[in-house]
Amino acid sequence: MEQLKGGEFLIRAQKASEVFIPEEINEEQRMFRDMTADFLEKNVTPLRMKIDKQKENPDLIPKLMEQAAELGLLSASLPEEYGGMAVDFNTETVLSEELGKSQSFSVALAAHTGIGTLPIVYFGTEAQKKKYLPGLGSGQIKAAYCLTEPDSGSDALAAKTKAVLDGDEWVINGQKMWITNAGFADLFTVFAKVDGEHFTGFLVDAKTPGITLGDEEVKLGIKGSSTRQVFFEDVRIPKDNLLGEIGKGHKIAFNVLNIGRYKLCAMVMGGSKRSIDVAVNYANERQQFGVPISSFGAIQHKLAEMAIRTYACESSTFRVSDLIQDRIQELVDKGTDRAQAKLQAAEEYNIECAILKVLGSEVLDYVVDEAVQVFGGTGYSEEFPVASMYRDSRINRIFEGTNEINRMLAVGQVMKKAMKGELDVMGPAMKIQEELMEIPDFGEESDGTEFYWEHKAIAQAKKAILMTAGAAAKKYMMELEQQQEILMNLADMAIEVFAMESTVLRTEKLIDLNGRESADLQVKMSRCYLSDAMEKINLSGKHAITGFAEGDELRMMLLGLKRFTKYEPINTIAIRKEIAKALIEANAYCF
Repeated sequence: MEQLKGGEFLIRAQKASEVFIPEEINEEQRMFRDMTADFLEKNVTPLRMKIDKQKENPDLIPKLMEQAAELGLLSASLPEEYGGMAVDFNTETVLSEELGKSQSFSVALAAHTGIGTLPIVYFGTEAQKKKYLPGLGSGQIKAAYCLTEPDSGSDALAAKTKAVLDGDEWVINGQKMWITNAGFADLFTVFAKVDGEHFTGFLVDAKTPGITLGDEEVKLGIKGSSTRQVFFEDVRIPKDNLLGEIGKGHKIAFNVLNIGRYKLCAMVMGGSKRSIDVAVNYANERQQFGVPISSFGAIQHKLAEMAIRTYACESSTFRVSDLIQDRIQELVDKGTDRAQAKLQAAEEYNIECAILKVLGSEVLDYVVDEAVQVFGGTGYSEEFPVASMYRDSRINRIFEGTNEINRMLAVGQVMKKAMKGELDVMGPAMKIQEELMEIPDFGEESDGTEFYWEHKAIAQAKKAILMTAGAAAKKYMMELEQQQEILMNLADMAIEVFAMESTVLRTEKLIDLNGRESADLQVKMSRCYLSDAMEKINLSGKHAITGFAEGDELRMMLLGLKRFTKYEPINTIAIRKEIAKALIEANAYCF
């Protein structure tokens, strides 16, 4: 079957055999994961509190990055011709997940290997690649990405930093803020407007005269990462340090963010697992009323829900990982350069990348918040790790474009693809009006497959989205992009649909690989997640519909929404008790 295109999950179902699941990672990927885990356990985790005192230990993270480089962690995804290992995208996902357990260190490393390095990989000239990439991979050169300004956050193109060509040199003037790694970076990727008009990228040596740094920011979280303002006053750089084309800086900024959003989700997935490990361990050790608090139903509910949401996030992440990997290979087979193939593949799945960014960051926020609650008063003490986990998590809903921007981006890209004829969502949306009286009969016989009703529910939930989006588009036409509240609710519906479908597909494939008995808890986790997701889809749909419909149209659409989000009630309390029991016995996340 033809590979699922970006955004096509809304109108087409995948089969379990078509998705990649984490249980399928190969021996080489396990080796990378275990090596990374061992490095973090020995070199990073014991220094957690010291790392967070960044002003007292400014050289600590740079030195750790150099140690990580010796293991290939900075060069894993770089092309071989520039000293890299050129691992495949699924291996990158495995590495990102493990690195995500290291809090501030992972932020510094990800900024270096991602937004700090990828602009050169994707848009650099051959001379620029040869000059910078080997050093970036070895850790001899450390990178930072200078995009944000005091007056241009989400609206990056409103930047005021200017670049003027003077003979054979560019002269840059301006100010950047919230620059990760600024305190120790050797190389800046800087965005400025040529002649104050054309948004463009440049490569700037951090030691160039005219560059000054602000003080280290005092932040809520990720205190171990260096974050400073960077000021450019008549900074002169060679003409050849232009990155990409004049006026095409937005292509660099936005395309690199697609990969960044995906990697962020992979990393917070690792953070979620570590938070669960810490919380379960504490719940088993902490005694109240003569018994471990892990024996209390309220605590078990928390632990189980933390695991269920993490499982759904992980299922979604690896599903997209493989879609991107397959698209990369398809393009390479057609003669596309691998770096460009990766860029194009991420752009193809920019909707899914935006969805994952929101899903992952909000799952981690939930998980760490509940971890603090499991710890109780001790969780509020910096002596215990969950306090810093809680603070560090919060930035992820702001990084790589705020979650609000990403929600609107996901829906906006669906609409854009529909208008270009790349994604046929309006046709199915119009047909759904004829199906508003259709009721899924959960009393009838299934076809005997494990997830018959779940797949039927997922298909119905997709109809709920198409019905709501189609009616909203018909009412507002080109002005729909201004209806942010409606777009946000549509995005929430799409996020839940993608997550619950990914979860069911993963578990279905797990059954095919290892048998039904071995996947019993995963089956229950999938149904529990779907049960709650259908309720959330109904609520988001209701918020959206009541925002633009009235009278008979309102009543008919709400009736349709109710029917499209129907799912047979299940005993989620009992399921969560079983999930918690497995976690408590393993004393760790075990799915």
